[in-house]
Amino acid sequence: MGTYLNPGNKGFQKILQSEYVDKTGLISIINNTIGTAEMLTCISRPRRFGKSYAAKMLCAYYDCYCDSRGLFEDKEIARTEGFLTHLNQYHVINLDITGFISDATVRDIPLSNVPDMIADAIYRELTESDPELKGKSLADAMIGYVEKSGKEFVFIIDEWDALIREAKGDAAVQKKYLNFLRGWFKNSSFTPKVVAAAYMTGILPIKKDGSQSAISDFIEYPILEPDGFAKFTGFTEDEVECVCQSYGMSFEDARKWYDGYDFADVGAIYNPYSVMMAMRKRKFGSYWQKTSAAESLMSYINMDFGGLQETISRLISGEEIEVDTDSFENDFETFRSRDDVLTLLIHLGYLTWNEEEGTAHIPNEEVRIEFRRILKGTDVNRKWMELLGRSEKLLEDTIAGNEAAVCEAIEEIRGTQYAPTFYNDEQALRYVIKFAYIAAIDQYLKVEELPSGRGIADVVYLPKRRSPLPALVIELKWNRSSGGALQQIKERNYPAVLEDYGGETVLVGINYDEKKKEHSCVIERRGLGT
Repeated sequence: MGTYLNPGNKGFQKILQSEYVDKTGLISIINNTIGTAEMLTCISRPRRFGKSYAAKMLCAYYDCYCDSRGLFEDKEIARTEGFLTHLNQYHVINLDITGFISDATVRDIPLSNVPDMIADAIYRELTESDPELKGKSLADAMIGYVEKSGKEFVFIIDEWDALIREAKGDAAVQKKYLNFLRGWFKNSSFTPKVVAAAYMTGILPIKKDGSQSAISDFIEYPILEPDGFAKFTGFTEDEVECVCQSYGMSFEDARKWYDGYDFADVGAIYNPYSVMMAMRKRKFGSYWQKTSAAESLMSYINMDFGGLQETISRLISGEEIEVDTDSFENDFETFRSRDDVLTLLIHLGYLTWNEEEGTAHIPNEEVRIEFRRILKGTDVNRKWMELLGRSEKLLEDTIAGNEAAVCEAIEEIRGTQYAPTFYNDEQALRYVIKFAYIAAIDQYLKVEELPSGRGIADVVYLPKRRSPLPALVIELKWNRSSGGALQQIKERNYPAVLEDYGGETVLVGINYDEKKKEHSCVIERRGLGT
């Protein structure tokens, strides 16, 4: 066994010695690609979503230099067709590209040498295993190794795109690296003879060469379209609930902190690293660490492509934003629009993607905290903090029943960049109200057009668990009266939806008079029994 050639199963053994959520079903998908035109698989997902765990699992399963049956026979994969057919039947080449980059950096070697370092490392282990291969080229040595053993290679490459990310702006380095990969996976005199399957993972999809993937034979499953790999992208909601029960931790708190992507056939997918850190530390909090990739985004955000700074503020406020993801070039240097930057944020895990709606939003509390952290000291953060300060005061005045102050605050926010260009109907007023009460997102769940009583309440803010604050029911009117808005809340019994809440409720009627160009507000605070 070597470091890169047939590394064995010790990595997966260590994983199994801790709390392990069974993700071996992924192996069945890869097994089904062996010997087919779909044998090359590229998975892209954010950091801390279990990419390295999956790589160690696949090494243990395919490596012919070890016996891993005991590691898998009580797992999901053992119940699938082909389990024994492919178990420990292949040579494995396992590469973590970040390790080669780190080695080059420490030794002050140019990044352009990384492909050569990879080739030398594999060649060294091949010839140590079979000295008769010395003197041959790497390609011929690999072909000879397969011919003598009768076993093909499964390639498992972790963080494949690390060199693309590190060498951003250096087209020569990127081209050399991509050509190196093409030599393995798009070479008619090599690939069919040597490659049984390949499994590459990274943060970004394969960089585009013009309008096509630079290694076009790979079947890609990006975070935007994970297809059958969706449930292996992270922890499912059922898995998180089981883990929380095992540790005696609150599933509802886990959902608030770590509920991330949401896929149509699978549902919510959680960040595995953060969930397990919270369990082990017995404390919910942010376990992401700031990365150079996240920091580099700030230069593009500060360019304010198409009002990007305002968009970021809207995202932090809880809004969903339409995003066109098609033009993204799958790199860190080619940005032509607001949508390109937002698409990168989706790939990095800072935004979650709704494929059916074509929208993105900040998924959970952990990511919201990280957003604020990376934005600290920027112009967009200054604007956000100013808005948040206004909103916190507005929330206090609303709960206190200070009607004049509420009207004044709404008018101030209408004069900012967050107001619609045309303030001419109730929808425009609703838009302003969303930003006016941004401060409520930390302690309230906002629901728009909530069916209740004998009608639909415009905006309801439900206090989150353990919050001492009252619920808010807000009715909006345009060219009517705030008193009439409040009366509608009562007549149609909108507070009925809060019967299970059991606390006080603040009823708020807000009207905008287009002729007078002023807002009016009526507030009434009451318990549910009144």
